[in-house]
Amino acid sequence: MAGLEGVEQPRHGGDAAATRLTPAVEDEQARGVLELFGNPTEAEVRLPSRPESALAARRLTHVVVLRQWALSPQMAEHAVLLVSELVGNAVRHTGARVFGLRMLRRRGWIRVEVRDPSRGLPCLLPVREMDTSGRGLFLVDKLSDRWGVDLLPRGKTTWFEMRVSDRRP
Repeated sequence: MAGLEGVEQPRHGGDAAATRLTPAVEDEQARGVLELFGNPTEAEVRLPSRPESALAARRLTHVVVLRQWALSPQMAEHAVLLVSELVGNAVRHTGARVFGLRMLRRRGWIRVEVRDPSRGLPCLLPVREMDTSGRGLFLVDKLSDRWGVDLLPRGKTTWFEMRVSDRRP
């Protein structure tokens, strides 16, 4: 369940150079991702708490931010990186069987939430140049406009928000 293994990929003939996907192929793949996992803007998408689920969460985030919400590629890149960090924390540190992903857009903001059944709070650690781990929340803190944790009766939701321009193409 790591992605679009069943979706046919474009063939590149004998050309050794990488070819960009056409918008039609990208749109088809975007629809495939949403059909496979569900749309996190409509309801919480539940994914198994396994490392490979981070790929699904990244793909969903990319599709929603870039295609559905028509935001900038840089905004999509940052949101994908940050959701990957939150999912990584949920998978590594909570002992959960599943986690939930939800994405919301309101005037001037996007919000991405990762819900898990643990009430253990994430901790923003100081990061040194040579550190090889512990950078996840540091990145969330630096790239998002705000982030936090909401404790629930059974678990928590860790979220980040980013400001966006409300002008749409």
